[in-house]
Amino acid sequence: MDLAIVGLERAGKTTLFNALSGGQVETSRYGATPTHIGTAHIPDDRLQALAEHVHARKITPVEVKYWDIPGAGFSKSGAAPQLLAALGQADAFLHVVRAFQREDVAHPLVNVDPARDIEAMDAEIAFADLSLIEKRLQKLTTEVRAARSSEREAGQRELTLLEKIKDGLERNIPLRRQSLNDSEKRALATYSLLTGKPVLIVLNVGEEAADRIDVIQAEYDERFAQSDSRVVAICAKLEMELAELPLEEAEEFRPQVGLKESGVAAVMQASQELLNLITFYTAGEQDTRAWMVPEGTTALQAAGKIHSDIEHGFIRAEVINWQALINSGTIAEARKKGLVGVQGKSYIVNDGDTVNILFNV
Repeated sequence: MDLAIVGLERAGKTTLFNALSGGQVETSRYGATPTHIGTAHIPDDRLQALAEHVHARKITPVEVKYWDIPGAGFSKSGAAPQLLAALGQADAFLHVVRAFQREDVAHPLVNVDPARDIEAMDAEIAFADLSLIEKRLQKLTTEVRAARSSEREAGQRELTLLEKIKDGLERNIPLRRQSLNDSEKRALATYSLLTGKPVLIVLNVGEEAADRIDVIQAEYDERFAQSDSRVVAICAKLEMELAELPLEEAEEFRPQVGLKESGVAAVMQASQELLNLITFYTAGEQDTRAWMVPEGTTALQAAGKIHSDIEHGFIRAEVINWQALINSGTIAEARKKGLVGVQGKSYIVNDGDTVNILFNV
């Protein structure tokens, strides 16, 4: 899972990056700073329990990659190319929105207004897509006119589709909310249009508002949350400081600063929900591992996630819920109880499944 952290300067992007990745990047530098890349493992009690149950020598959790992108920079030419290139690689965006007041840290748009900043970033991303589409339309129009009649049909279909997308964007409808059939989605896959990606809005509140995070989140959730967007409110500064402490100390200190739960965990959970991801497991003594895949993934696709050779040589999958495996004691005992399902290629993997793929190469 690749997540790009974006937003205006001085919104707290790098502070959030440090909190999520355990990084120690300087947070007081603004302007033309480089893109920072960090990773984090998703905490998973189920994985830990499975690993202990099978006495695994190695535990491999799901890894998340975070991209800390420099401030968007608003100008007539649109967002910076560096921002656009990094966004194109992301599965989703974490849009950090400033909701804290600090006299010593000026807001690039003068005053703090989270709703305005959310809409401004949406507009910038839409503008980037429109620029790309308009350039392609100009080139494609010339190509279609010059093409032979036998070759003109495919180009005309692409022209019609791009005009449709352009019209939606001009009416403030991002690609992810436009009605497209499967054929149209495949045709647009190579474009990497930014408005087609889901967005997690991260409201960065001040320390004085730490005990009101749930109220603040509910307010913005009602206005901005949809099927392709979520809202999470956190205090990134406190979360970064807590990330520097040992886990037990952090959990003990959290309520003392007014935080009811981990903001980092909330961001991770919301990111998974936003992308409709589930987790399945492979459990063995050598390596017990968590795998994250989109909801609706088949057993054959899950095999490919593990290794392409396993996918190509797929025979069948043995599937059991992680808790059922632990409760049964051994896989042999689970088989006696009829808890292990033998599934074919089209089986839809469920969250929490422990999967053993039988294959031949």
